[in-house]
Amino acid sequence: MTMPTTAPTAHALSDVTASDSTLSRFLHGLPGVDAVGLEARAASLGTRSIKTTAKAYAIDLAISMVDLTTLEGADTPGKVRALGAKAVHPDPTDRTTPTTAAVCVYPDMVAVAKEAVAGSGVKVASVATAFPAGRAALDVKLADVRDAVAAGADEIDMVIDRGAFLAGKYLKVYDEIVAVKEACGTSARLKVIFETGELSTYDNIRRASWVGMLAGADFIKTSTGKVAVNATPANTLLMLEAVRDFRAQTGTQVGVKPAGGIRTTKDAIKFLVLVNETAGEDWLDNHWFRFGASSLLNDLLMQRQKLATGRYSGPDYVTVD
Repeated sequence: MTMPTTAPTAHALSDVTASDSTLSRFLHGLPGVDAVGLEARAASLGTRSIKTTAKAYAIDLAISMVDLTTLEGADTPGKVRALGAKAVHPDPTDRTTPTTAAVCVYPDMVAVAKEAVAGSGVKVASVATAFPAGRAALDVKLADVRDAVAAGADEIDMVIDRGAFLAGKYLKVYDEIVAVKEACGTSARLKVIFETGELSTYDNIRRASWVGMLAGADFIKTSTGKVAVNATPANTLLMLEAVRDFRAQTGTQVGVKPAGGIRTTKDAIKFLVLVNETAGEDWLDNHWFRFGASSLLNDLLMQRQKLATGRYSGPDYVTVD
């Protein structure tokens, strides 16, 4: 069963951002989301059983996809250095454990994080654009981005102006993403956060996905992790359908990052099944799929050790973030 997501051809996409009216017409012309069907498919895929060898592979893959994150007012250089050390060696007793994909910090901590993961291949991501609310003037948001990139950020996680989006000012949202992408230069990839819990409807999530992709997002991301409703199997499935369809129409691949609320190995494996069954194997790589879920890493490490030793070590086995 697949959801109806027929989209215009690449040629037809070339002028949809010419004006507010053309972009609005395009977005509201996208097929409506069958909420019951979407949730039923997400639930069905979540029942897939993953056994020993495949589970070991899935756990290592999930570890390699984690963006290990600290975004608190009380963040210190010491905390960020400790986070970086954990990203590089998630299990210090087992050096076969994969590194995580990235550490994600505020812009003022980018230089500290960069030093902590130097030479490891772990990326440094930074939230920007007045995260998490996004309530700032555009020049302030762009300065935020440029500061993070200048400090060495490999990736920028921006938040869209949800107020503008919900007011139907889609071109304003599009133009802001374009400007942020330009501020990233050629050295930083851009993740665009929708805060799906505030967009209210699946139709809005689909529209936001297309706005982000049309504007040049390298990733589309569900949430900041700072609101009540974050990543769910259904909203992530919807975004995976969007990136699949976008590549079919344009040839451009865009990544997906569910964030917030994914805490267990069982949860992570369900999301990996969603990726494989919806977008396909091309997205089963941390260049194209990430988990924004720091607490998830500890459970992945505990389950990994259980598979290797037959014993469950419990939470004391791993460091507490």
